[in-house]
Amino acid sequence: MYFFPFRFRLLSIAACLYPLTLPAGAGDWPQWRGPDRNGISAEALPAGALKNIGGTVAWKAEVGTGFASCSVVGNRLFTTGHRKGSDTIYCLDTRDGTMIWNHSFRADLGDKFYEGGPGATPTVEKGRVYLISKWGDLFCFAASDGEVIWKKQLHEEAGVRIPTWGLNGSPTIVGDTIFLNAGTAGMALNKSDGRVLWQSDEGDPGYSSPLPVDLGGTPALLLASGKNYLAVEPLTGKRIWTHRWITRYGVNAADPIVDGTRVFISSGYNKGCAMLEIRGTRAETIWKTKHLRNQFNGSVLIKGYLYGIDGDSNGKASLKCLDWKNGTVQWSFEKCGFGSLLAVRDHLLVLDQAGTLWAAPASPKGFEPASTGKILEGKCWTVPVLSHGRLYARNAGGTLVCVGW
Repeated sequence: MYFFPFRFRLLSIAACLYPLTLPAGAGDWPQWRGPDRNGISAEALPAGALKNIGGTVAWKAEVGTGFASCSVVGNRLFTTGHRKGSDTIYCLDTRDGTMIWNHSFRADLGDKFYEGGPGATPTVEKGRVYLISKWGDLFCFAASDGEVIWKKQLHEEAGVRIPTWGLNGSPTIVGDTIFLNAGTAGMALNKSDGRVLWQSDEGDPGYSSPLPVDLGGTPALLLASGKNYLAVEPLTGKRIWTHRWITRYGVNAADPIVDGTRVFISSGYNKGCAMLEIRGTRAETIWKTKHLRNQFNGSVLIKGYLYGIDGDSNGKASLKCLDWKNGTVQWSFEKCGFGSLLAVRDHLLVLDQAGTLWAAPASPKGFEPASTGKILEGKCWTVPVLSHGRLYARNAGGTLVCVGW
């Protein structure tokens, strides 16, 4: 691993790393997995939603082929898609779906064994929008009008290696730093101008997004590479610990879940999941099972229980609940099959890959849907977002819907 020198004092960076959760306005969903990067919305489901979770489609928009989710800040929604040889980032008005601005750039579709298109979700922070393409195009836009403040081509300018399915981890902003899942153990850049602060050895990253956490009082950045889950020091990129985790095709994609000094990891392709106890520079396996295999959409942790999709998109899959302490399966719900999962306080919203939304209380006693509703056609792999009382969901072809109640 090699590092670039810092251009500012370490103490000032350290101050920015606390707290490691990122502030956002009430109801905003400014980044992948939400304000706290845990896939859980702090909002309450609107009255009537549980009786008619399909609600009413308030508007639709076409945003191009892809699997990126949405970020919502105020009345603006940001997402990306591919059309006719170009990737485009869209800023839409959440009130009616009209386009406020967009920016397109040449990009390959990248349709290797699937539809292709961008997979990383834009990150919105302090009036700026940060976007990474599958091929290493990193942009900083003005959220107001889409002006390009700066851009870098990481493959050409920094030697970043592009993995089999491209760079799909979303940018993580902490203080003055952008963290990316690039190289074997991440990369850090200055958010004001894109200067590289440190980068790891050339090699295949995984497909997760960098997760800033506090592990027993120690700031850390959790990442998946093509062969490991690992933690690095945010200030320097130095590895704290590495846990070898070999998944077929190097698809370590689901973000870890952290509670105290324990870290939950999971992968698909019949790999399974494990609970790690972090003791300084060691990651010890507490339990391991094949009963929860997250192919790319991560699980959620609610009141001591894990909820997530077990299985792959091309096989038998189900929604499952596991005990956080020991991995014991509490229940399995097969009817929804493969899909993605969002938690809204103490409720689970599951969007299956055929476009049907399922809603039920999160309970270790079972999944008993209060209602279901068809909101999309086509393939739906992308996790939906709830922000300011409305649900946003998309399919692979690029149809984006806003659902209200």
